[in-house]
Amino acid sequence: MPFPDLPWPLLQSVAALADAPLAQIAERLREATLPYMASSALVIFTEDCTGRPQKKAGDEDIISRVSITELDALRATLKDEGPWFGEAELAGQIRPALALKHASSNALLVLTDPPAGPERSEGLELVTYLWRLTARRIREKVADAPPSYLLESRAASAERLRVTAELTDLHSTTLETLLAALRSSSLDDAAARATVTDLTAKALIGLRTLSDRTTDLVKEPVAKAFERLREDLRPLTRYSGIEIEFIEPPLNGRALPGEVAHAARAIVRGLVLTMTEQPDVSRVRTQWDCDGENLLINVRDDGRGALKADAPSIARLDRRVQALTGTLRIDVMPGWGADVFVTLPLDLQTKPAGDVAGWDLAARELEVLEHLVAGHRNRTIASTLGISENTVKFHVRNLFKKLDVGSRTEAIALAHSHGLR
Repeated sequence: MPFPDLPWPLLQSVAALADAPLAQIAERLREATLPYMASSALVIFTEDCTGRPQKKAGDEDIISRVSITELDALRATLKDEGPWFGEAELAGQIRPALALKHASSNALLVLTDPPAGPERSEGLELVTYLWRLTARRIREKVADAPPSYLLESRAASAERLRVTAELTDLHSTTLETLLAALRSSSLDDAAARATVTDLTAKALIGLRTLSDRTTDLVKEPVAKAFERLREDLRPLTRYSGIEIEFIEPPLNGRALPGEVAHAARAIVRGLVLTMTEQPDVSRVRTQWDCDGENLLINVRDDGRGALKADAPSIARLDRRVQALTGTLRIDVMPGWGADVFVTLPLDLQTKPAGDVAGWDLAARELEVLEHLVAGHRNRTIASTLGISENTVKFHVRNLFKKLDVGSRTEAIALAHSHGLR
């Protein structure tokens, strides 16, 4: 039965946005908004995509030159979701722009050279609706991204950080040389020297600020990442009737690479949802810790111990963990619930040399084993490595599992037999 009165072009645009891959979502959004709001270019700035924070479509002169610094400065001026109309520096020029910020993800949408007058007002509501839909879809797509996307994201993040570091070194050296020359007593034009010195000093500050900002974009403080997890799970705690306990990581824990932070939240969300679907679960506890080399995740429920390690939902989460060269282990205790341990390396892992390489120990696990062999207790190990005793216990449990032993004595004896002293 036909429905001639339905807004088919708009519905088709919504469907295209829902199905668009991340690489094409800016183009689909631009196609959807153009009938309601003309613009020369569309730019999305989202920190959910750590490797590709900008998604752009439209005028090549604009999208090829717009910078993260410009977008971040514009976003900082927005008090709420918007809309904001005004002039902003974009692609090296002051341009008219429409800006919208998505409250929950802090993502930013910018349309350059929007129309003025009644045409602007008529299309604004639909553009706002389409942007909110797109921002939510970006978060969902990042959370459900395949392992290949996570690997690409990490590679892109590392490359951007490397290039920025090289540019910082190059321009810092150049500007510092200029400063030294301009401060030289052989220059007698004092006014010119003072002016250029001031400008150069400001350029140095701006360049270093840009470097710090780029570093921040590819890393996220562990406490901030955990707080975002709490916000993600807040609706579940509010409406499911299940208590979710959050054990926060140390405030001074090492910052997480962006893709590790996103993956960790997605993994915990998946585990919590899987656990809460079991019968007789009234409480789930999630804990994060950081030992300096790994993000350590523990999620535990108080159900009957019915969680299956080979369940499809667990297999999907395990593939995400493996994409980041991490490990996932499940301890099921019939009648007492399930305990899931996840370790996500913050750096590329290196296997230990020698006869112990076959155990596939992470670098921190090997350190803990070496301390066990030396006869050190958990408190001493924690103090020496600068981690908590609970973190040491976490590593010891993993060692027992990998070495297939049941006690510290057995672990030490086995390590000795493999030449570890």
